[in-house]
Amino acid sequence: MASRRMCSLLSRSLTSPTSAAALFSRGRNIASPSRGISKYSTDVAIENPVDPPVEVKHTQLLINGQFVDAASGKSFPTLDPRTGDVIAHVAEGDAEDINRAVAAARKAFDEGPWPKMTAYERQRILLRFADLIEKHNDELAALETWDNGKPYEQSAKLEVPMLTRLMRYYAGWADKIHGLTVPADGPYHVQTLHEPIGVAGQVIPWNFPLLMFGWKVGPALACGNTIVLKTAEQTPLSAIFAANLLHEAGLPPGVLNVISGFGPAAGAALASHMDVDKFAFTGSTKTGQFVHELASRSNLKPVTSELGGKSPFIVCEDADIDKAVELAHYALFFNQGQCCCAGSRTFVHERVYDEFVEKSKALALKRAVGDPFLEGIEQGPQKEKHCSLKITQVSNAQFEKILKYIKSGVESGATLEAGGERLGNKGYYIKPTVFSNVKVFLLVIITSCIFPQRLRYGYNAKDEIFGPVQSIFKYKDLDEVIRRANATHYGLAAGVFTENLDTANTLTRALRAGSVWVNCFNIFDATIPMGGYKMSGHGREKGIYSLENYLQVKAVVTPLKNPAWL
Repeated sequence: MASRRMCSLLSRSLTSPTSAAALFSRGRNIASPSRGISKYSTDVAIENPVDPPVEVKHTQLLINGQFVDAASGKSFPTLDPRTGDVIAHVAEGDAEDINRAVAAARKAFDEGPWPKMTAYERQRILLRFADLIEKHNDELAALETWDNGKPYEQSAKLEVPMLTRLMRYYAGWADKIHGLTVPADGPYHVQTLHEPIGVAGQVIPWNFPLLMFGWKVGPALACGNTIVLKTAEQTPLSAIFAANLLHEAGLPPGVLNVISGFGPAAGAALASHMDVDKFAFTGSTKTGQFVHELASRSNLKPVTSELGGKSPFIVCEDADIDKAVELAHYALFFNQGQCCCAGSRTFVHERVYDEFVEKSKALALKRAVGDPFLEGIEQGPQKEKHCSLKITQVSNAQFEKILKYIKSGVESGATLEAGGERLGNKGYYIKPTVFSNVKVFLLVIITSCIFPQRLRYGYNAKDEIFGPVQSIFKYKDLDEVIRRANATHYGLAAGVFTENLDTANTLTRALRAGSVWVNCFNIFDATIPMGGYKMSGHGREKGIYSLENYLQVKAVVTPLKNPAWL
């Protein structure tokens, strides 16, 4: 029960308008740094970062239950976004390593004990894994923060406990997956079997490495599959650590194989592998399109994908403005704005627009930005984004992309209310940014890491910025805001803030999005499905619906001789 409450702390609602700092104070104690900060200040010193309270223990590939070097002998650096310094060098897997990992997963599925275990035995291993996550909570949290840049308090008191809860949830499903007996129009006995699909290829993103590890691995293992998982090259450390804990819990060799490496080499090889039976991907829409193409061109393997978003957050004219401002602020700035479902298009009714803008500006200016290992920090640095184009690696591509979007917004005539620039001279910190009077579209040209061709990005209104940039739009009535909210090729999530039930019902049914949060945002409990409409992806993760991604349905028909009944 406590774990479930911890999951819900990630949300904000009308009934819980408390600050993130207050929520954090309810969890376990964290290691206190030698210096403190003012609660709401962007003037925090960031030039001398805190030493992370964790040691990097695992940097190799995990294949067939053993940590091994990449076949090529190559490695790549994972960087501290607070400074740009190297944390560790991690084995750089490529197609040859993917082949080794897939072979191990195939043998473990075809010949190994995992799919032949009783469901109860698989459940016990997953429960032991959850216990180990809980035991190593602080180590996992420190690795996550060091590698990613998110506040340590967020990692330790929200995300790692959510991973624990998630694994216990899927452990509970392991012995409850079964088929049906169905009637036939004749003397036949018909049953359906729900069988594991086989070898699952999985790729997780860099913004929530641990949670996405759980979203992928949990349902696949509960259903009896084996896995080859590629970590995000930007944030490989926490997933490798967690995978080792799974083996400590008793997972047989070859069932979970973890490859660190770059998308064009390791990721593409996994998506196109002929011996991978199913593929799951979380990342950008552009890369998702490429993944679907590779999967279809190889063995037509099914693909589930959770892709980009440009979620509307709609504030109605009856709103309590103070609560609406706080919730909209959280919906956008949580996790440095690096959240696929971030409420990045804030639509506010014209009657309350000016007040909303002024209070949003004031709240952004008070946001505590700084070293994420400091207590009370609400926003750490942006995670740098490696680009693997031949040999070159550009460590600050994501950081520069956000600044280019901000510059484009100013040039387009939008009003910069707060932020809009880098904070400090070290690391990848950006001041919380608020725009009002945003124009619908302005083109800027930048280069994609995954696709070397030049791409066209439109400022704020249509493309995913993936950073701490809030855009506030004005609207007149429900018909207008529904039309504008749906005028995007994304459909991952949406938020509605109103006290009128009829208004809430109208909007929740009209918005083309996989999740609609009413008077709350970012509810990520294990039982709640997550996925998108349109170009935000296919399929659902979490909850009962996620199990369908990792099961095949087989109909078995046998004749009945002289049956007593049909």
